[in-house]
Amino acid sequence: MYSPDEKRKAIELFIKYDHSATAVVDELGYPSRGLLYIWHRQYQELGEKAFANRMPRYDDEEKRIAVEHCFEHGRCLARAMRMLGCPKSSELLSNWARELEPGRSKPKRAARTFAHEQGKSAAIDLESRRSSADEVAKKHGAGRELVYSWRRGLLGKGGSGMDRGKPLPSDASELQAQIAQLKEQVRRLELEKDILEGTVGILKKGQGADPASLTDKEKADLIGALRPRCMLKDLLDALQMPRSSCQCALVAKARPGKYAEIRAAIADVFIASRRCCGYRRIWLALKNGGTTVSEKAVSRIMREGGFVAKRAKRRTYSSYSGEVSQAPGSLVKRRFHAAAPNRLWLTDVAEFRTPAGKACLSPVIGCYDGMVVACSTSTSPSAELANSMPMSAVSTLKPGERPVTRSDRGGHCRWPEWVRICEDSGLVRSMSKKGCSPDNSACEGFFGRMKVEMSYGERWAGWTTSDFMDEIDEYIRWYNGSRIKKSLGGKSPIEYREEGVNAA
Repeated sequence: MYSPDEKRKAIELFIKYDHSATAVVDELGYPSRGLLYIWHRQYQELGEKAFANRMPRYDDEEKRIAVEHCFEHGRCLARAMRMLGCPKSSELLSNWARELEPGRSKPKRAARTFAHEQGKSAAIDLESRRSSADEVAKKHGAGRELVYSWRRGLLGKGGSGMDRGKPLPSDASELQAQIAQLKEQVRRLELEKDILEGTVGILKKGQGADPASLTDKEKADLIGALRPRCMLKDLLDALQMPRSSCQCALVAKARPGKYAEIRAAIADVFIASRRCCGYRRIWLALKNGGTTVSEKAVSRIMREGGFVAKRAKRRTYSSYSGEVSQAPGSLVKRRFHAAAPNRLWLTDVAEFRTPAGKACLSPVIGCYDGMVVACSTSTSPSAELANSMPMSAVSTLKPGERPVTRSDRGGHCRWPEWVRICEDSGLVRSMSKKGCSPDNSACEGFFGRMKVEMSYGERWAGWTTSDFMDEIDEYIRWYNGSRIKKSLGGKSPIEYREEGVNAA
């Protein structure tokens, strides 16, 4: 394959380039890297003998036997190579046959010729769709590709150029008219399909909805969505809509809707509420501000605008276990309502986990209006946290007020110091059953709302525990003064309490 001079040059460059086969192949364009390594190894073993021409691989007798076997067994090169095991190349065996038996080579099949009228008849049969392409080809004794070539030549769409420059026969003209009619039907069917799919997918109509029964606004929306791939005239005809009606609907759509101002107000209220208010509280806030709108409209606008209130994650239940000391009985019976302030208090301890560490909150919540009467924060549920909370709450009491203080059976509410503070301050202790969180559900509900509205979904990376506890204090101030409650008639706890005091 390669001459001795080519091998010698390749080896010399291989040695010159510090045995870099890639550099040699890039410069010479031959051989492969593996073959170059073989040449170099042969040169190291044989020296100049490596460049000598090799002896012929096959002798004359082997060539003769291979050629005779080939002609005696159907002139099949592959069969002869498979039976004899040589040579390894069909091209080489073919060269041997031409060399030894020049007159016995297999003659080439003469190309078949077809009449011009036969090609025209086959093309018409194929285009008329009276038979399949295979049947037409078999009928006329030609291949599928040739039949299609005849059709292209007859219809003037390329091919061999049959009848090029000549008028088409009458049957071909009629055939073209049928083709154009079929194409128009296909285009209209595709248009109807797009309209039906748009009615269901774009307008969110049910299956089987009639596009003709749509409103002008819905038709205009559908036309606007399908306009990039369909002609406007075709869409108007299919939807039975005048052009003027479509223009009026598009102009009306471009104008701001009647809820434009309300949408902006809803967005402002939602953001101001820490993105935690649902449509009912948003509606109450708008009502208090003098805006008249239905709850359903607020719900729809929030859904369209993507205003989704925060929700709590589902968590597994873990009950309290263990007894520290004697606990008082339940005086509340899950009736978390009070006729006046400072009649019934709720308390508990909640934990918040942040990347910087843990923060604990111990509040006192009034059942009259849900106000956080007092609270204390710490990095752990320590005695200082438990003791400072009732002392802060007691400082807000008026003379003669002795509220019932409801808590769970946690150790922070059963420590001797906490019990002493409650007795000295005149607080009436009440505890829930062991491991029964519904007995203190109002306080647990406050913690759930607080975590959803303030903690969940927020990124606290880079915040210290001190910063987080400051954020807790800020949230409680907002909760008491700005967060409206539906149970309070759309008022915040402070507004509701002040209104009650003024009324009294």
